[in-house]
Amino acid sequence: MTEMTEVVARVLFAPSLVAALGVLVKGYADTGDGFNAGVIASLGVLVQFVVFGYETASKLPLIRYIPAFGLSVGLTVALLPAFVPLLFGEAIFTHWPPPGASVATFGTLEFITAVVFDVGVFLLVFGFGVGAISYVARAISEGVVLADDRDELESPVEETP
Repeated sequence: MTEMTEVVARVLFAPSLVAALGVLVKGYADTGDGFNAGVIASLGVLVQFVVFGYETASKLPLIRYIPAFGLSVGLTVALLPAFVPLLFGEAIFTHWPPPGASVATFGTLEFITAVVFDVGVFLLVFGFGVGAISYVARAISEGVVLADDRDELESPVEETP
């Protein structure tokens, strides 16, 4: 890639993560949107792999450790709002705080069970996205022939009259 492309990719990486966090916190309906935030952050990582290749992009600490961390911690955090209410005799996915109760806030962000669930979904989607992108990029860099390509290489196309 050209030097200009590499500079643009480096400059766009942090804003893509910030945009993902913005969507995570406020989303489309003011509660957050963990799935879309995870996809946006994964696309920022995809740009790094496309521009720099597997060898260089995989050396970034965020890219190296997020698949395992995101999948394990994300699944745990996403399941917390489901099963913690069971410990208190409530139904699964019981909303906290209950309607009419005061809500803990940080600025305009309200800490409710939906936020915890969205953070878990974000980590899960981001971890899977980076892991899948990294896996495909590694296969391409090592010259692995995909199944569809292998069939074309082994048997020539036969034409029928």
